[in-house]
Amino acid sequence: MQPVNRIDPNMPVQAYQTYSITAPRDTTVVAACEQVGCPQWQHGWESVIDETTDLGKQQAAYIRTQSRRTFREIKGPEGLTVFRFESGQRCFDEHRTRPEIYLVRDGDWRGNPTGRQRQHTRPADWVEDMAEHQGRLIDLKQKG
Repeated sequence: MQPVNRIDPNMPVQAYQTYSITAPRDTTVVAACEQVGCPQWQHGWESVIDETTDLGKQQAAYIRTQSRRTFREIKGPEGLTVFRFESGQRCFDEHRTRPEIYLVRDGDWRGNPTGRQRQHTRPADWVEDMAEHQGRLIDLKQKG
């Protein structure tokens, strides 16, 4: 592996903050359709159910009475029923994704002298924290 080339810092390690996003290896969590960019969530979908079979009867009954999703029902030929689901609602798949850890810690690649770090639970909070920090740096630079 090639060594990392770094510019020598101008200030002591205490003057820096590090923002990082990591994902633990071999760990997945159940995720919402919106989080994973599910095409059914984005565009809607159709389920064609054959109600002449026992399985089809059970599926249709579940959709009608327990699915808690918005749909239109279209009767087709030979016992087929088309359930047309609107976009913006959870599909029937279970999506999984790798969790992301949004971390802010004191220091830089040389270490964390204070040991202080905090983990944001929402990406938007992490982005806001970094934007505020960059704003403070810009103000300090303009002051001289």
